[in-house]
Amino acid sequence: MRISGDGTAGGAPGRSPGEGGPYPLHSSAADLSTDTIGYRGPTACAAAGITYRQLDYWARTGLVEPSVRPAYGSGTQRLYSFRDVVVLKIVKRFLDTGVALQNIRTAVQHLRERGFRDLERMTLMSDGATVYECSSPDEVVDLLQGGQGIFGIAVGVVWRDVESALSQLHGERVDTGETLVGHNPADELARRRNRAV
Repeated sequence: MRISGDGTAGGAPGRSPGEGGPYPLHSSAADLSTDTIGYRGPTACAAAGITYRQLDYWARTGLVEPSVRPAYGSGTQRLYSFRDVVVLKIVKRFLDTGVALQNIRTAVQHLRERGFRDLERMTLMSDGATVYECSSPDEVVDLLQGGQGIFGIAVGVVWRDVESALSQLHGERVDTGETLVGHNPADELARRRNRAV
């Protein structure tokens, strides 16, 4: 499905939305981390591979705003969710390959509207002018058969990269402010399951 470019939406012929893809994600762990764990700016930068100046500019211009806690004047710390950090890394990859900022904005808005289960099957493809969502390997093949130069971002791979990076960095519990060293979203899920037993 075209999600940016000329403003129209179109899908690959003969494909139904939601067909499974090759990049499974751990939705339950990610849903949990979105609700209870936040990452400060420097941590988000390290995991996404961006500079603090980029992070600050993207937040101020509304490209990628922190969904856990925005900054309220000087002295307050923005907190980014796991999903925010994944989107930051995707934006960085698009910029590195020369995709126009307006198309990236449209793609980011599209990602914000999707649930975690949708992201697990998604590959974002671009020819530099248009961004497409492919949710099945067949859609990727259909797009490649157009004959033009296209690159792809498998969201599941980016997800795992961010998950790995954040497991080495600090997170913060949203409810208590407790710093979590080397936090992995799956670890928190395991702790909660053990408490429930």
